[in-house]
Amino acid sequence: MSTKQTETGSRISVRNIGGIDEAEVDFEPGVTVLAGRNATNRTSLLQAIMAALGSDNVSMKGDAEEAHVELTIGEETYTRTLQRRNEAVQTSGDPYLDDPTVADLFAFLLESNEARRAVVTDADLRDLIMRPVDTDEIQAEIDRLVEERRNLSEEIDELDSLKDRLPSLEEKRTRLRNQIEETTSELEALEEQIESKDADVEQSREEQAELEAKLEELRETRSDLEDVRYELETEEDSLQSLRAEKQDVESEYEELPETPAGDLEEIESRIDTLRTRKQGLESELNELQSVIGFNQEMLEESGDEVSDALRDGDRDGEGVTDELLPDDSVTCWTCGSEVDAAQIESTIEKLRSLSQETVSEINDIDDELEELKGKRRDRKDQQRRRERLDRRKRELEDEIEETEVRIERLSERREDLREEIETVEGEIEELEDDSYEEVLDLHKEANQLEYDLGTLETDLERVEDNIETIEERLEGEAELEARKDEVSEEIQELRTKIERIEQQAIEAFNEHMETVLDRLEYDNLARIWLERTEKRVREGRRKVTKSVFDLHIIRQTESGTTYEDTVDHLSESEREVTGLIFALAGYLAHEVYETVPFMVLDSLEAIDANRIATLVEYVAGYSEYLVVALLPEDAANVEADRRIESF
Repeated sequence: MSTKQTETGSRISVRNIGGIDEAEVDFEPGVTVLAGRNATNRTSLLQAIMAALGSDNVSMKGDAEEAHVELTIGEETYTRTLQRRNEAVQTSGDPYLDDPTVADLFAFLLESNEARRAVVTDADLRDLIMRPVDTDEIQAEIDRLVEERRNLSEEIDELDSLKDRLPSLEEKRTRLRNQIEETTSELEALEEQIESKDADVEQSREEQAELEAKLEELRETRSDLEDVRYELETEEDSLQSLRAEKQDVESEYEELPETPAGDLEEIESRIDTLRTRKQGLESELNELQSVIGFNQEMLEESGDEVSDALRDGDRDGEGVTDELLPDDSVTCWTCGSEVDAAQIESTIEKLRSLSQETVSEINDIDDELEELKGKRRDRKDQQRRRERLDRRKRELEDEIEETEVRIERLSERREDLREEIETVEGEIEELEDDSYEEVLDLHKEANQLEYDLGTLETDLERVEDNIETIEERLEGEAELEARKDEVSEEIQELRTKIERIEQQAIEAFNEHMETVLDRLEYDNLARIWLERTEKRVREGRRKVTKSVFDLHIIRQTESGTTYEDTVDHLSESEREVTGLIFALAGYLAHEVYETVPFMVLDSLEAIDANRIATLVEYVAGYSEYLVVALLPEDAANVEADRRIESF
């Protein structure tokens, strides 16, 4: 699963990085070996590559005020400038990566690399693997999708309710149609009677016209009254529903815990403070580990190279003599004076102790940051919920007020219409006399039938409109169901995304560790593997289930018996290999090879030369450019596409 390699190479120009004054180096895709002794600026060149790619884990030349790196890959050029201002180093330029977090953890594998050192320092392996994953953003997206799914469910439930109403509406439609047919037949028969009576009764055209006008007015007024009654019932039903929803919203609002004023700001401030502190500690840790590594290497080699140099100086009358160099002393490489080797080893041990304390403090900060992030997420969720409920409560209050105004207006209109009907009926009574009583009764009956017929037709029209509306909405039910399923799948995918990355890292580590251990042939080391487990931990005021990565060491005796051992009992070579494979697992789980063209590797002296060659060959398959710093005797066994011994 390596990246596609380019046909063109790359070039880096460096000024004032680490111990480099100025240098320019070409790279070809594949493995580049930087062969040389310690203190020959190999690590400085690796840091220059890291700087151009975007890392801040870079040191400037001690006497320089400005440093610059330019990296060309194919036809693209990336730059980085470092400047010393007010005892701090500021960076600018256009690096390859906008965010180097993942690369710093899993691609830039210097001795101080946090993922590589995690096994030795007993760090939280799961935290390291998951650090590049923005769990807050994932949770926010989950919350948004859950809200969308809830709305979809409510809409689907409403459609189910409408579906249940449909049979009764269809039954009512049939009944109304039958009633309309019966009423129409009855009205037609009555009109025939009226026509027959009208032929027998002499009545002035004016009186008949006035009576007909009053009857028509009565019909229209009754029709208006029916419309108002229907609207009033609808508004009253709506008011009842709005009040019930408002009560539910108020109850839910009151049940939500109130976030103390300024609490979220305090949490944000604390998170920023801890991140700044952590960055400072990581910088100190990198410097400490560099100092420890450099001094350890110098201590191992100084007895020969430095002493010889000083003896040569003594021949010119400027140095110490052979007699002043006892077997248990060394020459200090910083001042040239003779000191006890045990004293330097004691100082290195104190630096190691300080390094461990710094790692422990970083781990404590990581734990507190995780807890604070959980609190921040809870506070934001509460805040969003309160704001949504408060906004909905205000909307409901406005809707209730508007509905109440409409109900009052409709009630007044209803009373006015009732009074109009009474007035018209009185006027009709006055127009009646005995001679026309029968025909007028027929007209009244016909008027009532016409009114009833109009009411039935209006009711039928409303029922048919409701049926049509429901059927139109039900046409979109399948689409709503499909979207709900789609949202549920998205939620599930997001909820399992973190778990998937964890599982990928576990599988990658175990697979690669098994392969590498088999190739490196450690005699009594049968297996090193990671196991993902879950445990309950307190996060703020609540307990949550969190996953952890447990490292297992399985050894095998000469008789074939296996037993579980601890990290403390691994040899230095075994620890280095385990740390590198853990970093490689993160590299693969986060697909770093897709976004970072370089992997850099340093400080492999704890591993013997043959195993270094095997390890480099294995890692080379996963990066377009693998640049490795090695001692000459280790570099001799490594197959490389380019070998650089000086620059």
